[in-house]
Amino acid sequence: MRIIATVESISTSCLEVAKFTATGGVPGVQKQARWQPPLHEQFKLNCDTYLTATKAILAIIFSYAANIDCYDPLDPNGNITVTFDIYQRTDHGYLARVTLENYYLYRHIDKPGWKLGWTWDNNEVIWSMSGAIATDRGNCSSYSGSQMPHSCRKDPIIVDLSPDDSQNRSEHCCRGGLLSASSIDPSNAFSSFELEVRNLGDNPLGQAPNSLTLMAPGPGYTCSPFLETNPTVSSDFGGLRQVPVLRTWKSSCTYSSFIANTLPVCCVSLSSFYNPSITSCRNCSCGCREADKNTASCIRPSDPLTRSSEDSKTEIVECTDHMCPVRVHWHFKNNYMKQWRVKLTISNYNYNRNYSNWNVLVQHPGFSQNATTYSFNSSKLPTLGLHDGVSLFWGIDYYNSELLHSDKDGVGLVTTEILLDKDPNSFTVRNGWPFPRRIYFNGENCEMPLPDTFPMLPNGSSSLRPTYCVFSLSLILLFLALLLL
Repeated sequence: MRIIATVESISTSCLEVAKFTATGGVPGVQKQARWQPPLHEQFKLNCDTYLTATKAILAIIFSYAANIDCYDPLDPNGNITVTFDIYQRTDHGYLARVTLENYYLYRHIDKPGWKLGWTWDNNEVIWSMSGAIATDRGNCSSYSGSQMPHSCRKDPIIVDLSPDDSQNRSEHCCRGGLLSASSIDPSNAFSSFELEVRNLGDNPLGQAPNSLTLMAPGPGYTCSPFLETNPTVSSDFGGLRQVPVLRTWKSSCTYSSFIANTLPVCCVSLSSFYNPSITSCRNCSCGCREADKNTASCIRPSDPLTRSSEDSKTEIVECTDHMCPVRVHWHFKNNYMKQWRVKLTISNYNYNRNYSNWNVLVQHPGFSQNATTYSFNSSKLPTLGLHDGVSLFWGIDYYNSELLHSDKDGVGLVTTEILLDKDPNSFTVRNGWPFPRRIYFNGENCEMPLPDTFPMLPNGSSSLRPTYCVFSLSLILLFLALLLL
């Protein structure tokens, strides 16, 4: 790692400094008359102690940073909970139900879907499974007969079935690995599958597996160990009878962009009605274009789009200065007496990827007032310790819920206008107040422009009167002109 390499270089430098101090000259120049081995050994010992302490401090800092990054003040209770229920014992083992519940308000699991993995405590095998499949059966050579185990791996990887699968289904299964954000579509924010487990070994009562991992769909999630909790209770006879399962364990999985270690996927550009200039996304917001023109990391709009580019599994984006797959543009459009209007546009620069069930989260103090959104669904989210308002936007079914990819005819985009009420105690057009503090696309933080590049007021203007006043003044002048005729 880069950190270790840096520490090792510090170690080499420390040894050179030790020689320099001991010899009283340039490192590598020997002055035997002034050479004092005890001093050198003592300095080396102090240097080694310093390096050991430095490594420990760095490890603590980066571990702390990773844990802090899992906490999101815009969604303090967000997590994906995995529940392992043993609901029936059999002659050879038990039947279990595994449920994934997405409690993130605005982070969803997109295609190709989740992958769930664990490690068995003993030598358990998955004899059968419904609602999902294990990706590898493993070595089942110790079993014989007409029916073989579904998976004999000690560390199976489980994936969801697609909605089109008509066989081997279970209740609340088969969503293709997709989980909606809980504030957008709570009915599709959970999924479950069932399995029969055999070969329990020394623990006939059954035990939840260890080392839970979640890919959703890529890295970034860290799962806590399974902890036994109160048994899950379901209702029977129309809710008249409560039926608990035999045993229940739960694990909480949280996302960290620090662990995911991926490039940003979006950037933000800004504009306003009072300034003709546009604040573009920062250069290389999502990486820089490769110097080699033979690579296919991006395609210029003038270049022909080949079939191989359209069918490629690698994301290919339009060549831009920011190189982001998605750009969110915020335009301050109008300033009225008691309200102000914004136009929000999301553009997809991918040539071979659509964003289904996309969402955009905007943090801005103006959202603490009433707001009307015309072409998107929207919802205000609760915040913890933030004075700004937070609003979540997503598409309308069968209208703009899918952000289409770009093609030779142009960039795929969706847009809406937002009308916000004014708070007279806080609203201002000065110092970049009308522009967002933070924007997220599909749960990922978008790269914001630097504050000193925000659209500024015209020279000599400290404020702008609402357009309503200008309109009223125009009417008065028109009335006076008619009187003079």
